[in-house]
Amino acid sequence: MDLIRLLPDSIANQIAAGEVIQRPASAVKELLENSIDAGSTQITLLIKNSGKTLIQVIDNGCGMSETDARMCFEKHATSKIRTAEDLFNIRTMGFRGEALASIAAIAQVELKTRLHNEQLGTRVEIEGMKVTAHEPCQTPAGTSISVKNLFYNVPARRNFLKSDTAELRHILEEFQRIALAYPKVGFRMFNNDSEIYHLKPGNLRQRICALFGDEYDSRIVPVEEKSYALHVYGFAGKPEFSKKTRGEQFIFVNRRYIKSPYLNHAVSLAYQQLLPKDTFPFYVLFIDIDPSKIDVNVHPAKYEVKFEDEKLVYTFVNLGIKHAMGAYSIAPTLDFNQEHHFNRADTFGDSPYTNVEITQHATQPRQAKRFAPPTDFHRYTQSPQRDNPTAPTQEVITQTSRDESLIRHISDTQDVADRTTERDGTAPAQIHRRYILSQIKSGIILIDQQLAHERILYERYLRLFETKKHATQTQLFPQTLCLQPADAQVMKEILPEINKLGFDIQEFGTDTFIIHGMPADIGAGGEKKMIEELLELYKMNASLQLSKRENLARSLAHSSCIKHGRVLSTDEMKSLINELFACENPYHAPNGKRTFVTITLEELAKRIESGK
Repeated sequence: MDLIRLLPDSIANQIAAGEVIQRPASAVKELLENSIDAGSTQITLLIKNSGKTLIQVIDNGCGMSETDARMCFEKHATSKIRTAEDLFNIRTMGFRGEALASIAAIAQVELKTRLHNEQLGTRVEIEGMKVTAHEPCQTPAGTSISVKNLFYNVPARRNFLKSDTAELRHILEEFQRIALAYPKVGFRMFNNDSEIYHLKPGNLRQRICALFGDEYDSRIVPVEEKSYALHVYGFAGKPEFSKKTRGEQFIFVNRRYIKSPYLNHAVSLAYQQLLPKDTFPFYVLFIDIDPSKIDVNVHPAKYEVKFEDEKLVYTFVNLGIKHAMGAYSIAPTLDFNQEHHFNRADTFGDSPYTNVEITQHATQPRQAKRFAPPTDFHRYTQSPQRDNPTAPTQEVITQTSRDESLIRHISDTQDVADRTTERDGTAPAQIHRRYILSQIKSGIILIDQQLAHERILYERYLRLFETKKHATQTQLFPQTLCLQPADAQVMKEILPEINKLGFDIQEFGTDTFIIHGMPADIGAGGEKKMIEELLELYKMNASLQLSKRENLARSLAHSSCIKHGRVLSTDEMKSLINELFACENPYHAPNGKRTFVTITLEELAKRIESGK
């Protein structure tokens, strides 16, 4: 009995569509790229329910004939490839003829298109690859394509989609990439009839500011390296404006957005010694190179590119960033409305890497927030399993057991720090503005002040979610917080939970919020910066499979805790120690790292005797 058979076209197309169209953002990417390839100068994107109900792209491009309007939905039908050699001279965004066929297999699609020299256009309706209408129609020159009810016939795929906020965030990322790559094209974007972006044609600097905020005009510097083989250009962020997440990092090859850890490393190496720890710079870099020297046909979504000479590209990207960072402190003020490119040899000579002022300025530690001593010492009731810390090694487990044994020697009725002080007059000591050293009955304990305070705040915020009892310090003068659209969507998602923790923040327009109050135990000053950091951390933790509350508690604890480098008074150290050991799980910070280590007197004696 024969077992092997050909799949029906409908099933084969749905399987193939899974490679190209993974979520609404994938369809948005393909449709926008088609509009770009059509020579459009104005593109409008309409979204409903984060693309699950409707994705519509309207452009003023070249349009299609009646025959092409039907043929474009066929598998591997394309106007851009004629011979195999054409694969090595690709300058368009799409070329495989997979996008529209894949979308039509899993959605209800309506296409309206008209050539500029024709009086009538063509309307085509397709549902699950079946043509339900093909007729003449009145429509503006260009193309309008509507994708309705994505994955309607593949419910398993639809069930794997994330929340509307998460899916919209992915759409915004794709929109930003296309808009950055083509600053001379005008774009508009609407979500549920609300306009999110209205981008006018301009230069790259203007487009960056339109997408991310006018303050970026003073945060970025131009990058340019050029040779006979390739051209690297764009903008990079000044080190002091780096963020906790990689979100605002873009590399384009021949205007195609790519993902390349190799080239990201080239940029990171150029920023070495300039960035604060665990932060990432902003950059928008373009690499123009002969298409025959690259292969873009290695990934279904074309995010990966193979270079004929990777080392050459790596070197030029690295040098471009180094030269830009070496020049920015002495560069003249940049005009917002002009593109600027520096001639490295004429502007700052052959040795731009010795600029000491940049390193000193970029590596200067940020001013830490003032630490308000905790006001209560009650034991919290959260279960330690809620933290989901990194799985401890056997060594950590052994250390934890030993610490528990040592701590049991301390009286439950007397504070750790006060007991030490009363016994021999020795107060806790701060070491390198990072650790707190204190005595316990069997030896010494060394506490990481930042990780300890993160643990304290994390449990406090989780408790507030349960009790809903919080104290808010009302602002005498409310502050306005303007966010870029992607961050504004995150803010709207978590706003009800944030306000349960003592914040008083209200929406005020599409991407604007008013800060009326802050939690009473967070010191005044730097409210906007703290909330921006909170959003960055929340996005960074999104991949950890945490609940919204756990993510928010962890993010807020990190953004509002005392940092390394903060000088603590004796009372503050005592208060921090006491609150740490009142926690349900004092041994680990929310990220799983140890909050303290203990060393017994026997261990100290052995080390002194052995000389190790």
